[in-house]
Amino acid sequence: MVENVLQKLIDLFTAGGANFHVLEHEASGKSSQSVAQIRGTELGQGAKALVCHVKGNGLKLYVLAVLPADKQADLTKLAQALGARRASLASPVEVTELTGCVFGAVPPVSFHPNLKLVADPTLYTRYDELAFNAGALDHSIIIATQDYKRIVAPQLIDFLKEPTPTVEQTVEKH
Repeated sequence: MVENVLQKLIDLFTAGGANFHVLEHEASGKSSQSVAQIRGTELGQGAKALVCHVKGNGLKLYVLAVLPADKQADLTKLAQALGARRASLASPVEVTELTGCVFGAVPPVSFHPNLKLVADPTLYTRYDELAFNAGALDHSIIIATQDYKRIVAPQLIDFLKEPTPTVEQTVEKH
């Protein structure tokens, strides 16, 4: 199991010369929205990290899939982009084993050799800074988006769920 996640993150970003800071705050495991409010950041600045199983076509691997906190993952798109048939969320026990974190505190960085890191490209296009839980529910890191991209360098895969059209958008098309 991965240990001392916060210190590993600090060491990684310091060694990489990143512009970042650690924020200690009230623990909030309720939602991405509530932790964004506590941090004083926009919901879309949040880097949400999902631990997933990806299987099929001879593949079986764990993936840490990172996306903006105000978006949803399309796990089928994720699996297909990696050459597999299906993907599902890992259990809380697997999340802890692979990340050293409780569910909801997983940062968008993999320190485990069997946890492949991928990110949706929109993570880099909307905000100058990203915010995420730093291995615990009461610590976050806010980092310059380009420093995260440069230092962590996840594989880029488009796996966002397409927004469902509203009634108004559907009527406009006809």
